[in-house]
Amino acid sequence: MSSDIYVQAQMLIRKPVEEVFEAFINPEVTTNFWFTKSTGKLEKGKTITWEWEMYNVKSEVQVHEVVLNQLIKTEWGNPAVNVDYEFKKMEKGTLVVIKSYGFSQTGDDLLKIINDNTGGFTTVLDGCKAYLEHGIKLNLIEDKFPAE
Repeated sequence: MSSDIYVQAQMLIRKPVEEVFEAFINPEVTTNFWFTKSTGKLEKGKTITWEWEMYNVKSEVQVHEVVLNQLIKTEWGNPAVNVDYEFKKMEKGTLVVIKSYGFSQTGDDLLKIINDNTGGFTTVLDGCKAYLEHGIKLNLIEDKFPAE
């Protein structure tokens, strides 16, 4: 396992930490910039299903830890990896840092998953910023891989 390798994406979102944190744990908000369906709010010890209907894809998300307005630790994907969401209150808003680690791939497969994770989480953060700061649904996830 490539345990010492991690992917990180980050973005300053010019909103209070409470609002940004809520956007990631509450699917009523998250569905405006990331997945299209969820079986519930992220809470420690729960397994939630996220769905991207436009791609006919689902993922089981195990929630390992939730520290209010600071941290969400999850495990999800196929094969599963750890994904942590860190929230840091700053003068101009909230810095969100998403870290993905615990990859089982090696070689070219590892490079591909690192690229996919970096691009994917950057897109999520971009969409979240636009939605929370300006109320705009950019449809970035849907438009990333448009159907012909």
